Amino acid sequence: MANRHTIILMQASQNRATRTFMDYESITQAMDGICALYERKLKELNLAIRNLSYDITDLYNFIDGLADMSALVYDSSIHAYLPHDRLWIKQRTFQHLKKLAH
Repeated sequence: MANRHTIILMQASQNRATRTFMDYESITQAMDGICALYERKLKELNLAIRNLSYDITDLYNFIDGLADMSALVYDSSIHAYLPHDRLWIKQRTFQHLKKLAH
């Protein structure tokens, strides 16, 4: 399941010009990418702080604060991408971070 091409679709604000996508070779890499995106945003907002930390609630608030976020995950059995919503992304990021913590 983890080694499936994944495309993250996102829109940062209500402005349609903020629509973008990021593609990854696996779901795991996609979850890393979402965390890195949040970490970059944290650094932009807190330039003077050298060591930043956050918890899952902060990450969830970031994801919920976006106008839109969804994922397309390739399923080789049907040769198509399956769509997943923001809730799925939040669940997968939680699982991913939990694995990294252990």
